[in-house]
Amino acid sequence: MSIDPTSPAETGATTAVSAPAGHKQTVVVLFGGRSSEHAISCATAGGVLSAIDRDRYDVVPVGITRDGAFTLQPDDAGAFSLSADSLPGVVDNGTRVHWPESTSSRELSVVEPDGSVRLLGAVDVVFPILHGRFGEDGTVQGLLELVGLPYVGAGLLASSVGMDKHFTKTVLQAAGIAVAPWRTVRRRAWQDDPAQVTADVADLGFPVFVKPARAGSSVGVSRVDSEAGLAAAMEVGLAEDGKVLVEAAVVGREIECAVLGGRDGGAPRTSVGGEIVLGGETFYDFESKYLGAPGADLVCPAELAADDLAEMQRLAALAFEAVDGTGLSRVDFFLTDDGWVINEINTMPGFTPISMFPACWLASGLSYRELITELIELGLETER
Repeated sequence: MSIDPTSPAETGATTAVSAPAGHKQTVVVLFGGRSSEHAISCATAGGVLSAIDRDRYDVVPVGITRDGAFTLQPDDAGAFSLSADSLPGVVDNGTRVHWPESTSSRELSVVEPDGSVRLLGAVDVVFPILHGRFGEDGTVQGLLELVGLPYVGAGLLASSVGMDKHFTKTVLQAAGIAVAPWRTVRRRAWQDDPAQVTADVADLGFPVFVKPARAGSSVGVSRVDSEAGLAAAMEVGLAEDGKVLVEAAVVGREIECAVLGGRDGGAPRTSVGGEIVLGGETFYDFESKYLGAPGADLVCPAELAADDLAEMQRLAALAFEAVDGTGLSRVDFFLTDDGWVINEINTMPGFTPISMFPACWLASGLSYRELITELIELGLETER
């Protein structure tokens, strides 16, 4: 890997560490889950399984079914490919993976469908590629900390804050970072007095975006152009979560910045920007992100003046530290006439080979395989 030291990407420069000769570490790739983003998590796992450095790591693929069973899955990237015709998922094959019973062991075991028990060996680190609730929100992170297993990514606090858009905005605002104006609406408030909620939302001005507070990948998100469309959007959002955010539309370029935690307690590292270029009146929805639907293009690196790039990177690092981030995050911005506004921070961003997070690092000089290695090494050294 080479990086031009005069490039704006210099702040993202990093070099993966070579594995000790003759020693391979065991990585649990944990994916699937109970959230509405189950399929995206599986697709991400497929990307990681295909690219992880097999000379450095032995892999144990553990898939969580949609109803929460931990299963041992095939080490087959092709089984989790993503297409418009077939979204991948974790099939319940009857196996049940058991985590260590205490911090005195890192040994995993699996109960086979016939009831026999097989040891899977000691685990060095867990890579929880989980999106949405019951995975990206601190629940799995708490489980792993309870049994003493190192893991990749944000800790319990950052995961829970980053998952809940209301608290993300509250924390970022307290850190002095500009965020899009919003209203938080709970199901009870909407049911009790929809007229008052509508009046509050109207104060933001239309159009607005209605988003579940604790979902991602644009699941349950609606654009609302007038009061007449609000009720339908609220129904969609509240079907995903009992709390929604209604955000004012922000006029500006949509640009994202990838962040990696610093090595040995160092400062966060930031990538070049990646821009989402929308066509017409669309927005960056699930189909555009993952299924190749028309209406959005990803441009990476984004064309940015040197001062704008530096300020974006500064704010991305500040946001990462404001939520107590570790490992990785993707910070989503609007570049407006008045400067940068943060839309949200994702503590486990989309991580398929074509997703914006790895694309930003690729444009900054770090390949997908090197990025996976760097994240695993960060997980191994992070103190919880």
